[in-house]
Amino acid sequence: MNIGIIGLGDMGKVYAKAFAKAGYTVFGCDLPQNRERLEAELEPLNIKLMDDGNQVARLSDLLIYSVEADSMERVVAQTSGSIKYGATVAGQTSVKHPEIAIFDKYLPADSQVVTFHAMHGGGFEPTGQKLILIRYRADDAAYQRMLDLFTAIGSDIVELADYHEHDKISADTQAVTHVGFESMGTAWASAGFFPWENASYLGGIDNVKILITLRIFSYKAHVYAGLAILNPYARQQVKRYAQSESELFKLMIMEDEQTLRSRLYKARDFVFHESREPIMLNDAVMDEFTFHGSVEERKANSHLSILSMVDAWYHLGVNPYDNLIAQTPPYRLRLGIAEYLFKNDELLEESIQTALYDKSIRGDDLEFHSAVREWSSIINYGDMEGYKKHFNQVQSFFSHRLEEGQQHSADMIRKLMKK
Repeated sequence: MNIGIIGLGDMGKVYAKAFAKAGYTVFGCDLPQNRERLEAELEPLNIKLMDDGNQVARLSDLLIYSVEADSMERVVAQTSGSIKYGATVAGQTSVKHPEIAIFDKYLPADSQVVTFHAMHGGGFEPTGQKLILIRYRADDAAYQRMLDLFTAIGSDIVELADYHEHDKISADTQAVTHVGFESMGTAWASAGFFPWENASYLGGIDNVKILITLRIFSYKAHVYAGLAILNPYARQQVKRYAQSESELFKLMIMEDEQTLRSRLYKARDFVFHESREPIMLNDAVMDEFTFHGSVEERKANSHLSILSMVDAWYHLGVNPYDNLIAQTPPYRLRLGIAEYLFKNDELLEESIQTALYDKSIRGDDLEFHSAVREWSSIINYGDMEGYKKHFNQVQSFFSHRLEEGQQHSADMIRKLMKK
């Protein structure tokens, strides 16, 4: 089977290498200005660089579009006339509604569509990583070839029968996950401090918050913008997260302990009842990955971001453990730190008391509240360019630590997820 990949960015390149190493014949193309660099990197692996997408399409038994979501329609329209008769076509975008609509509009009727979504970033090899495989229109033989392909490169395959189900799960595991961490980063940048220099963010789950935030901001804005704005289910979930955060923040300001406590306990009992398999993050590993000094200097934290997430799951009726079938590392860690907080009675009580009565953290919570509102509004308006600009502005604030944060977070993910 000849495999063609149109778009050799971070993810396209990772899979081109994996397929070539597994013994498949791989062709690919990218923007002309990247040709020389990619040839030097990929041709030693016998990955052949072509001049354009039409040349790739003519040669490919399996054609994979691995381009930015907002370029997808243009690229498919330009190349669909060159697709081989009966070839299988896949897309690597993170939101499948617009991708499938584009395929329906432009692909030849004889093309078979088995699309996929790799649930990891370009810094990870596919081996052992979750990969969602979705059969849209394909015969049994074409679908089996795709299963065999991803089995050969060691992917942890999750088969979903319907792309709607994929996008519903992605709204929670990716879009809302990213907004939560992006809001933390925005709040810290707006307040003008680095969290590893603040005693309220020392040790334990705060290490996870910091490293995953840095990890997210080390990648490209367009990836997250597409996930949040193009996914038809994301806006509802982001809006609910913002509503939960706002309502909890009001209770904190009012120091309404009875209502806040009752509400959080209802959410805890819904999400974390005993029948669910726990993630159980490791204390020693969480404390190992730190950007700062002694954990003993730590101050109490309200953990408003985590309280809001669990409250949102409760009001949406979402069981976050069900969505682990399509987990990303940041999502698993987000659920893990929520579990860690809500199943530790002492830590949860400290969080409630701090949220209600510790004025020293109130300024940080106000910045977070404002950041959630900003991100929610951008997503609700469908403002793709605004999302990218907002993301890039925060990214620049942390720029001097992003590479280090990405490396530390990758190491932490590997250690914490061994279980």
